Amino acid sequence: MNIKIADRTLSIKDRFSFKEKIEIARQLEKLGVSAIEIHEMENVKTDALLVKTMAYFVKNGVISVAAVPTKQGIDDVAAALATANKGRIRIELPVSVVGMEYSCHKKPDKMLIMINDLVSYAKTKKDDVEFVAIDATRAEFDFLKEAIATARNAGATVVTVCDTAAEMMPDEFGAFVKELAVDGVACENKNGLAVANAVMAVKSGANTVKTAVSNEISLETFAGVIKNCGNSFGFESGIKYTELNRIINQINWIMGNTKSAKVAVKTGDFEEELSLDQNDDKQTVLDTIMRLGYDLSDDDAMKVYEEFLRVAANRKVTSKELDAIVATVALQVEPTFKLVNFVVNSGNIITASAQITMDVKGEQKQGISTGDGPIDAAFHAIEQIIGCHYELDDFQIQSVTEGKGAIGQAVVKLRVNGKLYSGNGISTDIIAAAIKAYINAVNKIVYEEA
Repeated sequence: MNIKIADRTLSIKDRFSFKEKIEIARQLEKLGVSAIEIHEMENVKTDALLVKTMAYFVKNGVISVAAVPTKQGIDDVAAALATANKGRIRIELPVSVVGMEYSCHKKPDKMLIMINDLVSYAKTKKDDVEFVAIDATRAEFDFLKEAIATARNAGATVVTVCDTAAEMMPDEFGAFVKELAVDGVACENKNGLAVANAVMAVKSGANTVKTAVSNEISLETFAGVIKNCGNSFGFESGIKYTELNRIINQINWIMGNTKSAKVAVKTGDFEEELSLDQNDDKQTVLDTIMRLGYDLSDDDAMKVYEEFLRVAANRKVTSKELDAIVATVALQVEPTFKLVNFVVNSGNIITASAQITMDVKGEQKQGISTGDGPIDAAFHAIEQIIGCHYELDDFQIQSVTEGKGAIGQAVVKLRVNGKLYSGNGISTDIIAAAIKAYINAVNKIVYEEA
């Protein structure tokens, strides 16, 4: 029996910054979870952007998004999931008497109508619809069975019950799940029984378990149970066990759960304040690089660490310097695009424009564009030549030397399908440095996509 793991780490609102959510989703996709659950969409603009960004790189797992329990809420989720390879609309509603009256102000008969209307409407927007019965173990059992039947008849492809109260013993919960014949379970861990309850639920017929890296059912613990006991009970999952510890540790780092973390994250903007020096071990440095958003090969990771040691021998290393090291050392490739010349015009009474000529496999190509400033214009001109637009994740300029003829170093970070590529450029002209950095990053992207 294949056990599907739906991870709820990202279902907690306002806990992570945008970039942290993206990085956690990337790691969960690598690990092989069946579904990645996102919290209820309240801020349509920012939450929709999150879902659409995730859709670029979450290709194997399901992106499951909770809808505000209205038709408009369902429309918003459906629109956000439009580009997802596998998208699911999640309808979460209380089924206990107290929950129905407090949260929805409805009596049982009206609640059944609401369940039917929302699930059936969601089904018209997306084939994959999940109904989640919140506080199911405190519901009146006959009503709960009717609510589940209503959701099934309305088109729900997955039905999940939540042991919100966490008061059932494992054998009781197993019998509860067996009689209801539901697909999935979510268990709180107030009494330390969440994993045991989930195991009994699976033995009783459930095929989906909701986990989280912290709280509720532990992803690491439950995956470990399947790995260690699966052969005895005929269980298996799509989790990549060889990656389990590394990825869990990385997510814990992002979540700030490691006591040894030397990176302080400012809420919301993901700016790192580094205090790395030559006394830091290799794993600390590489964990910090991952936290900055990079996914390096073992070979590139070693090159970056060696360069870090060289720089750290003389001073402490900041986040900008670490970015520059990655851009300079990692994924050095034979360039597809080479800068030939450029002309940039800018001033306070004219619109900035750029004309750039590049050598593309022996053929010279030219791009001309305007922009919001000389660097923006230059980047647009480059995009004309390469015929593609890439998401600009970050752009940095810093001085390498001092004085009037100071050399400037630019770092450009481009994101493609969720992966970060950084380019480095050095020149006494900061615009030239920025152009070189952008082209350097593009060459890395083209090389990997070839």
